[in-house]
Amino acid sequence: MNNNETHSDKNNADKMEKLKTITGIVYLCQVLAFGFAGLPIFIGVAINIIKREEVRGTWLESHFDWQIKTAWVAVALIAASGLTFAMGLGYFLLIFAVLWLVYRIALGWHTLFDNKPMVPKDFK
Repeated sequence: MNNNETHSDKNNADKMEKLKTITGIVYLCQVLAFGFAGLPIFIGVAINIIKREEVRGTWLESHFDWQIKTAWVAVALIAASGLTFAMGLGYFLLIFAVLWLVYRIALGWHTLFDNKPMVPKDFK
């Protein structure tokens, strides 16, 4: 192994570590959405969209897909909850949305720090 290969491997490892940190920040944005009226979840989606090309082909790509789906489904469920609150259904939809969001964030964050993709590539 020559010096250039060693330098390249270190740069690649540093890049992956930075991308992993960014992925963790997006999970943090999703958590912060509970305390800040949902706004941080949109910041997380923006980060996912901006950085998506950098994670393409890596195990972090599955986390980005997971985070984007989590955000948009949560927004849809909360919107549906608001629209159906007067009929009595909204309360149940809101509880489901919160539980679903907590589950998705917890599972994603745990899997991220185990350095594993969200789902095996074979199941995409």
